[in-house]
Amino acid sequence: MEALERLRRLCLALPEVTERLSHGEPTWFVRGKKTFVTSADHHHDDRTAFWCAAGPGVQETLVAQDPEKYFRPPYVGHRGWLGVYLDVPLDWDVVADLVEDAYRVIAPKTLVAQLDASSCRPD
Repeated sequence: MEALERLRRLCLALPEVTERLSHGEPTWFVRGKKTFVTSADHHHDDRTAFWCAAGPGVQETLVAQDPEKYFRPPYVGHRGWLGVYLDVPLDWDVVADLVEDAYRVIAPKTLVAQLDASSCRPD
């Protein structure tokens, strides 16, 4: 399965997530308002990637540990968002965790509680 399609499935499996284009890229929103993941297909270079919200210190830790997979994205990196390259071998369980964590950072508590009460992760 293509990386973007796998990413899409992960995002859309979460409660009240919608997808639409933003700045020409597929982007996923909580309740149609707040972005938590956006695709970045050759946005500033020749790489395919996605950007996602991340908790305090996550961006710095992952970029320092594995700069071949993770980066500080433009525009939102200063807010702690994480860039993840999609054109390298990835552990999709880790990607699923990053997407879920991004959702938890952005979603209201009621939706996080709904997520905790269910198993929304696709196969």
